[in-house]
Amino acid sequence: MTLRVQAETALIGATISGVDLRAPLAESEKSAIERALLEHGVVFFRDQDISPAQQIAFARQFGNISPPPMAPAATDHPELMVLDQVSPKGEGADNWHSDNTFMAEPPLGSVLKAVLLPEIGGDTCFASAVAAYEALSDSMRRFVDGLRAVHDITRPMTRAIRAGIFDAQQLPELQAQWPPVEHPVVRTHPVTGRKALYVNGNSTTHLVGLSERENDLILPFLNDHIRSPEFQCRFRWDTNSIAFWDNRSVQHYAVPDYTERRVMHRVTLDGDKPR
Repeated sequence: MTLRVQAETALIGATISGVDLRAPLAESEKSAIERALLEHGVVFFRDQDISPAQQIAFARQFGNISPPPMAPAATDHPELMVLDQVSPKGEGADNWHSDNTFMAEPPLGSVLKAVLLPEIGGDTCFASAVAAYEALSDSMRRFVDGLRAVHDITRPMTRAIRAGIFDAQQLPELQAQWPPVEHPVVRTHPVTGRKALYVNGNSTTHLVGLSERENDLILPFLNDHIRSPEFQCRFRWDTNSIAFWDNRSVQHYAVPDYTERRVMHRVTLDGDKPR
């Protein structure tokens, strides 16, 4: 097989074919996937009937595995998180976000595999936070470049508790384990050097040094800016399809338009401190 990369849009997303993820990658295949991930932000694979162990092994070729900081249930593979939903609206993923930015070192990215899908619906949208930053005016870029923001686990956990995914008694323990952290509002990618907006509606509570009124205006604008369609692509899942995204430069949104069971397997990679 010959590995091929086909861009999905001008700014984000590419489908990779001609590679079998059940086996260890050749060095040339691994390098090509890494290049595509850095260039397109998120890459998609179809018809990959891999086991949980094979999914973990695939992800591990790109970095160390980051165990889920909060998982609703234990699995046979502690490195893998099972997302099993029927009525997902309001559970948190239906909000534009980067994963786990409440951590001091948020994940590099995630490998998500479709296991069971509703008859219709359940797509995932991805947006380039790099393109969103670059589309800001020169004046706005200069303003946000030096800002920092606080990220807190309380908001996403509160949503999960309200949805019945977690027990409220777990919140104090998780708050102690993951206290609020500050990250730059504009993150510089450690490999490409490109800048990206690094705030989101799930975990970012406020911009440091701004008044409450200023936060009420500016933070919602930055969060909403990522929703512009020109920064996005939309992935329609098939069983055994896989998405691998760069959490440092991409946000995502799980469309909550289904009422049948949807099961996904996610493996997440260790990241670094945003700069």
